Amino acid sequence: MRITQRSMTANSLAGLNSNLAAVAKLQNQLTAGKVISRPSDSPTGTNTSMQTRSALGAVTQQARNISDAQSWLDQTYSTMTNMIDVTQQARDLTIQGLNGGANSVDASAAISKQISALRDSLLGMANATVGGRPIFGGVTAGAAAYDADGMYVGVPAVGDPVPITRRISDAESIRIDVTGPEAFGAPDDVFAVLGRIAAKLDPPGDPAPAVDVDALADDLTALDGALRSMLSGVAGISAKAARVETAASLNQDRSLSLTTRLSSVEDVDLAKTTMELQMQQVTYQAALSVTSQTLQQSLVDFLR
Repeated sequence: MRITQRSMTANSLAGLNSNLAAVAKLQNQLTAGKVISRPSDSPTGTNTSMQTRSALGAVTQQARNISDAQSWLDQTYSTMTNMIDVTQQARDLTIQGLNGGANSVDASAAISKQISALRDSLLGMANATVGGRPIFGGVTAGAAAYDADGMYVGVPAVGDPVPITRRISDAESIRIDVTGPEAFGAPDDVFAVLGRIAAKLDPPGDPAPAVDVDALADDLTALDGALRSMLSGVAGISAKAARVETAASLNQDRSLSLTTRLSSVEDVDLAKTTMELQMQQVTYQAALSVTSQTLQQSLVDFLR
């Protein structure tokens, strides 16, 4: 087989270009810090990278959902526990009012004013918000769950509630809200009961008539029912908060795992790539040297 000078030159240049391309590729990887700059660099790695990035995006969104759920549940829990404390104070005052033999008309009227003030305080707390949304208002677009008269103005006003949910994992969504009727009783909620108690402790008339103890006792029973509803609501919120806390921990672990996986697919191994670049540069320099010695002769050299 005849080997011509032209074929030797072409083969040598092809080998040099291949070595130079390898050097350039390693240099680009070190500069970018990434093994994959384009899909052709590694089709399999690109596919794995895309799948991992998609999963990481879902985990990141779930982390935002978890943070939102925690804020909502924490605010609801804090508000309801404070409201239970205030309602318990109102209950204690109601028991004092039931002791008609020891209380004068003026004392009963004073207790009535205190209970009215506590009711107003409860209404204020019942309109607590997170991100501008009332936490006990359901899916309402309004700014309050209860009006000044203690009437529920959230959505839905009647019927089954429309839950506000957040997806906290691929397989789990959790309801984060509790509506006013669910938390404070319905239709005879804590605000209506306290309003009746205040009215019975300070009945109109001059002179004021005696307190209707039997009717007040019935209202105390109704108030106890509202308290049980509130305590049940707090227990439910606490259980959901625990679930969200567990989801947050699992989300962090999964995020770290996916980030590590993505790094192993995309990121450059600095020490390994640097060594490969040095070896490739030595190979390229050796190829240059050998090629220069092989191709330096021409026809003129043989005619001398």
